[in-house]
Amino acid sequence: MTSSPDHSPFTSAPSGDGPRTGVVLSHGFTGSPHGLRAWAQAFAAAGFAVRMPLLPGHGTNWQELARTRWQQWHGALDDAYLELEAECDHVFAAGLSMGGALALRVAATRPVAGVVLVNPALVIDDPRAPLAGILKLVLKSTPAIANDILKEGMDEGAYARTPVAAAHEMNKMFRDTIRLLPRITAPVQVYKSTVDHVVSDASIAVLRRRLASVPVDVVRLDNSYHVATMDHDAERIFEGSVQFIRRVLAAGAAPAAGSQELHHEQA
Repeated sequence: MTSSPDHSPFTSAPSGDGPRTGVVLSHGFTGSPHGLRAWAQAFAAAGFAVRMPLLPGHGTNWQELARTRWQQWHGALDDAYLELEAECDHVFAAGLSMGGALALRVAATRPVAGVVLVNPALVIDDPRAPLAGILKLVLKSTPAIANDILKEGMDEGAYARTPVAAAHEMNKMFRDTIRLLPRITAPVQVYKSTVDHVVSDASIAVLRRRLASVPVDVVRLDNSYHVATMDHDAERIFEGSVQFIRRVLAAGAAPAAGSQELHHEQA
């Protein structure tokens, strides 16, 4: 019998020798920490401090998500970053899907040492997306985008419906985040599934174009769908992202100290 999804946040303290290193980690749209818990545990096992919050409107019901704004999602992850900054020498940002966009926002507004993304979303491919601000007045929700996982028997515990109002908020956040991307100076590692039924390569194209001045390493995953952190390539992601962080640290990552948030435009 499949156990119930664990939507609770994840927190760990730094351990081991060397510089105190933190990872702020974000789940995706309509999901929860459940889908990334094994990844967070892998970071903790490597000795890194981890903060993975439950984003506002998530882990309860889609109606609550429909009442939230994208600034609340960013604020939750930014607060988690500040917690790590207070106790760590270096902080990395990581995320899945929409959580990848939020990790990029943190990297654009805080001095992160590096960024790790899994199937990051910056573009909503649905042609109805530009009309979401109007559609939300007459259409409250659409079918779920959850559980795009090749591995059998896996359940990310996401909502059964997608609130249109929240999708509109996400689209606004994507536009504002794309504007900020050139401010990122840290190296970026991306894990991208060859087959992804939720996020197309259009998001990767935007990422490459807007991050032309920083190294972007894209690793293709041939045996996973969108929620790759729960799929066949999960261990490859976990091991590879830990190695990426250690390589960046060995190369001399700048310390996360004295950061100031850059103001974003209200969308």
